[in-house]
Amino acid sequence: MFATAIRYLATKPKPKMKPIELNTPPEQTQTITRTIFDILKEHGPLTIAETWERVQEVGLRGLSSKRHMKIVLRWMRERQKLRLICNHVGSQKQFLYTTWFTKANINQVKPGNASSRPKLP
Repeated sequence: MFATAIRYLATKPKPKMKPIELNTPPEQTQTITRTIFDILKEHGPLTIAETWERVQEVGLRGLSSKRHMKIVLRWMRERQKLRLICNHVGSQKQFLYTTWFTKANINQVKPGNASSRPKLP
């Protein structure tokens, strides 16, 4: 027990992450963030893959890749323009991005089995 306490105290804490700095010009950053914000505001909570599909439909030129979009989403989350919601679907988790103004009214779809359904008379 003493050895466990020493090992616990010997571990270093996780270092704090520095803020994200985007390398794009401010005008282009504003266009990208406004487009992503409008997509999330209009279509509700979306996963990263769904957001990427919507961005490709719009044809935004500023984003070079899905990885770049993820960095921009994380930057927007730091600036509290977006929030991240965790939706539990059975034993799996689904992370959804949404604006602060939309209600977190997410239908949790759980795998249904016959014993969990209510019986009708």
